[in-house]
Amino acid sequence: MRVCVARNGPLTYSETFVRQHVTDLPAETVLLDNWPPWAESGSRWGRTLPGRAFQRASRLLSPGGYERRITSAYVQHFRRRRVDAVLAEFGPTGVAVMGACRQLGLPLVVHFHGYDASVRQVLERYAAGYRVMFRQAAALISVSREMQRRLIEMGAPPDRVHYNPCGVNCELFDGGDPARSPPLVLAAARFVEKKGPQLTLAAFAEALRQCPEARLRMIGDGPLLGECRRLSKSLAVDHAVAFLGRQPHHVVAEEMRRARLFAQHSVEAASGAVEGTPVAILEAGASGLPVVATRHGGIPDVVIDDETGLLVEERDVAGMARRMLRLLRDPTLAASLGGAARRRVGAHFSAERSIARLWTIIKECSAAPSARHSEIGSCARGSRG
Repeated sequence: MRVCVARNGPLTYSETFVRQHVTDLPAETVLLDNWPPWAESGSRWGRTLPGRAFQRASRLLSPGGYERRITSAYVQHFRRRRVDAVLAEFGPTGVAVMGACRQLGLPLVVHFHGYDASVRQVLERYAAGYRVMFRQAAALISVSREMQRRLIEMGAPPDRVHYNPCGVNCELFDGGDPARSPPLVLAAARFVEKKGPQLTLAAFAEALRQCPEARLRMIGDGPLLGECRRLSKSLAVDHAVAFLGRQPHHVVAEEMRRARLFAQHSVEAASGAVEGTPVAILEAGASGLPVVATRHGGIPDVVIDDETGLLVEERDVAGMARRMLRLLRDPTLAASLGGAARRRVGAHFSAERSIARLWTIIKECSAAPSARHSEIGSCARGSRG
């Protein structure tokens, strides 16, 4: 069986979950990440200013023609590569490929991850397309219970929305020992609004006043990195904070083995963006670290308050500082919570379990009759804006 993993554009460094689908699904997989889909892989023209201007003009002058060209390109790709099913990564990709899947009778599985089910501008732009896609798709994957609820409220058929969070490599992320680690807080996330790096930093600054030997190490990059560097200086904690930038997986795993706890203050962004289930929180749990985080998105699916970690409400900086301080001062408690986190992540959130569940969904969709294509009839394709 050959599965096409489709993505509207090249993968970003943080999209490890998509690479995992390409490499670990027990099928012959084909990654298709050209955008526009008729561009050769690796072509940069579409991302240049003239290329973007041409695409925008095409959409504005002849939106129907532009969509037909997209569908035609995907039909050619799917035929040439002889795919049996399509796994669309992110909702907008599902909208882009659904016409081709309908023409060829291919089962379409759409994997939502976060922004595609929460950012208001995205939901407005793809509202019509999502409605059609919800009727056509054989399955819709959500990575958190909160996302599952959102998709159903948006009109997705409940029996086709499957909860399946991305998994973690429990062999790579292992070996943390909070009981023996120094009072070190680790954060690993992109420096973007929904990850709340400034709030994590502010909470650490409060904890540092009562635990001067504490240290914070922050992994990642992004548009808010410069702001966080300046904030660490203005809070007079720059001597205790290290910004490590983007790091490969093995370095992140090693940093987790050295830490006492993991912290992430996720919040709903001004755009409406909400986390799915943050992979770094799964990695921390697999490593045996207690997690101090917010009740946000899929985090409460993983972190059980006072059992595998400690949770606070969004933007409760003082509350996060108190919980950080509790673990910084009590390595025995940190080890107890971390051990429970390791067991929970190993039992419910391993990469093997996630991939096996996804593969089962794809196989069941491929075996089912494609009656949904006739169900949609001649519905108009969803607009790409």
